[in-house]
Amino acid sequence: MSNSSSMAQFLLLAFSDRRELQLLHFWLFLGISLAALLGNGLILSPTACDQHLHTPRDFFLLHLSLTDLGCICTTVPKAMHNSLWGTTAITYTGCAAQLFFFFFLMSTEFSLLTIMCYDRYVAICKPLHYGTLLGSRACAHMAAAAWASGFLNALLLTANTFSLSLCQGNALGQFFCEIPQILKLSCSGKYLREIGLLVFSAFPILGGFIFMVFSYVQIFRAVRRIPSEQGRHKAFSTCLPHLAVVSLFLSTVMFSHFKPPSISSPSLYVTLSVLYSVVPPALNPLIYSLRNQELRDALRKLKKMEVRFDNNKKASKKAKSKSDDEYSDQDQ
Repeated sequence: MSNSSSMAQFLLLAFSDRRELQLLHFWLFLGISLAALLGNGLILSPTACDQHLHTPRDFFLLHLSLTDLGCICTTVPKAMHNSLWGTTAITYTGCAAQLFFFFFLMSTEFSLLTIMCYDRYVAICKPLHYGTLLGSRACAHMAAAAWASGFLNALLLTANTFSLSLCQGNALGQFFCEIPQILKLSCSGKYLREIGLLVFSAFPILGGFIFMVFSYVQIFRAVRRIPSEQGRHKAFSTCLPHLAVVSLFLSTVMFSHFKPPSISSPSLYVTLSVLYSVVPPALNPLIYSLRNQELRDALRKLKKMEVRFDNNKKASKKAKSKSDDEYSDQDQ
């Protein structure tokens, strides 16, 4: 094939050739997807409805849940479809769309994690300026910047990736469309361009990582100066969920893309890819809900309101039924 435009479809990496394992992968992905939808839905509902959860931290957590839902919905449905029907094909347009949305959401998520680190830095190191630096307008601007930068990065990388000449077949060593796998299909004459794409995609991650390291160094210094043990514990507890999510995100991405060349097993590569593309969106709600007392209280409040609504509905139905019976007795 002379170039990518003449390619009608790509072939994704199959999880297994055995039908039983394909169905197992389908049910496993279905369970992870439902867990991610439920967990992120339980964060979105109280955060959007409860006035007590309209703080900057919860505002950015809401956007983080949206990106997690988007990541799950971008890669998992096609993988489930292929496992269920025993196929591996994805159209050229579908591959381009999947790559664009996946990179758009992952880039936006990392930007949001960087902003959430800044939120913790201001809250602990500059508490007197928190309302000024993280007002409602500033939070809206930062969230918009995260989404806009993710969109522009994804658009640029997708356009450059699919403008390459592909002459190495159409089989991707991945269960979804990913930039490094498509670059492997390009002609050797485009080597410098491939390196440029990879460096461009890694530069924002490196910059965000350096910023987060610097911020947490300042945070830990500020926490050590807090006189009370209870105050130090509270400060650390607000940072632990963010640290856990960032560690999960970066460790899985870096190990998947920068693993030693000696590790070339397709099954291991797919496992690593699942760890950074599917598992974090399902675990992030659990990590944040375990350490967020306000979020747990809001969920209990919503549960009580739901129970109260069901009881009122049953009582109303019972009263209506009793009234109908009395009316029927009077007619007789």
